[in-house]
Amino acid sequence: MAEQTEDRRTRRSKKLLKQGLMELLREKGFSRISVRDITERADMNRGTFYLHYTDTTDLMRSVAEDMLGEAQKLMDAHLEEAVEGNTLRPLFEPLLDYVIAHREACATLFNNDSCSGFLEGIQKLAYRNGRRLMRVHYAALTDEQLNYFTSFLAFGLTGLMKTWFDCGMSMPKEELLRTADKLVLGCASAYAV
Repeated sequence: MAEQTEDRRTRRSKKLLKQGLMELLREKGFSRISVRDITERADMNRGTFYLHYTDTTDLMRSVAEDMLGEAQKLMDAHLEEAVEGNTLRPLFEPLLDYVIAHREACATLFNNDSCSGFLEGIQKLAYRNGRRLMRVHYAALTDEQLNYFTSFLAFGLTGLMKTWFDCGMSMPKEELLRTADKLVLGCASAYAV
């Protein structure tokens, strides 16, 4: 029973520290935020912070990892749909919905990417899931070809999503999904020849 209480307490502490950091990031730049600022916001002592994180960058990366983990769960839940169809929509749409639902946190992580590694994490997520999908649809590609092709698509889709985000998501989501599908399928058909 004591172990469960400790786990619950640890989860609560980490959650409060992450919330404190995200609140502070809306008020000032990451480089101006100290461990003291975060612990005061979370109403905790600094010792509690150091039980879980080495510094503010470690905490920021943990926030990004949490969000990327949730995004991966979405990809896992929809991968089979993408394998069966000839569209990336079953994977890309849930990711866009996730970004919309967590718009403020994503903006904060994108704006502090040098600390969070969020953009690189999204690219890795797109690469990992795209590779699994491309291997099924383009089995004739060598591993080297698949690596180049998947890297190109992962960076392109990440850039497309980031641009959409930076432009205030002004393009309707449906249009963005159609555009992404056309770009991917067009590249795939040209590359597979």
